[in-house]
Amino acid sequence: MSAVKTNILARPDVMFANGNAAHRSTTIVRASEREQFIRETADIYNLTWWNAEDGSKRRIMAECLVPRLVDPSMIDAVYVANSHVVEALQAIVSRSVDVIAEPRMFFEPTEAIEVTPTLSLVVGDMFFSRMQTLTVSVNTVGVMGKGLASRAKYQFPDVYVRYQDACRTRQLRMGVPYLYKRESSFHEELADDPGSFTEGQETWFLLFATKDHWKQSADLDGIVHGLTWVQENSEAEGIKSLAMPALGCGLGRLSWADVGPLLCQKLGPLGIRTWIYLPTEKVPQKGWLTPEYLLG
Repeated sequence: MSAVKTNILARPDVMFANGNAAHRSTTIVRASEREQFIRETADIYNLTWWNAEDGSKRRIMAECLVPRLVDPSMIDAVYVANSHVVEALQAIVSRSVDVIAEPRMFFEPTEAIEVTPTLSLVVGDMFFSRMQTLTVSVNTVGVMGKGLASRAKYQFPDVYVRYQDACRTRQLRMGVPYLYKRESSFHEELADDPGSFTEGQETWFLLFATKDHWKQSADLDGIVHGLTWVQENSEAEGIKSLAMPALGCGLGRLSWADVGPLLCQKLGPLGIRTWIYLPTEKVPQKGWLTPEYLLG
């Protein structure tokens, strides 16, 4: 992915599409509307997520179309997924072009620390994870007000409906997570035309209660029992890979020093690919991220 100098917009043959140019419903913005279109589209880079219902999904896929080729002199930088690609690319591109690792642009973690061959600590956006099952920490009263739960409520409305049903029927409670086996893939949400998406893996959600009421602090004993449920039921339920947040370490006011070893010792033996997402509010000390500390 390249960063191109903005003065390319002054070319008279440049066109703008109000969505993915390959989509059948996309239209080309008329020359007289270009400046207004650019102003209205500028704020899309601040979006954490987008959806089709409010039009934000099409806006974030808007494109600048440059006929023929972009002259190399117009390229300021090249963005790649990780530092390994940076090293390989720097050897073959002009020194005047910056090669920048920006994992978030490619839906990749910004950092990963291997604890075991199947278990890693990662920094990044869990909702872009390629794991089959995403864990959302919740309460048992049916309120998704803040944190990961709020994001899930906005991004996946069907998860919110299923969550409220699970609370009402007591299928979800402390020590007993609820596994929602969603039939569609999360990655379909990234495509402008989901009907053309061919990836087969479905995205499941593990609704994991860390407290009874949203006003309370997280219950460490309840988390222990919930992780034991995961240990005992993951294989039978068909969980193939797992993304897990640092349960209770955000709004739940628990410490990674206590939760980190618990997560690693409970999830490490599962033998499936597991990513534990580190807390971002209070970054753990380096000594709390070593296999020696986490695995005891």
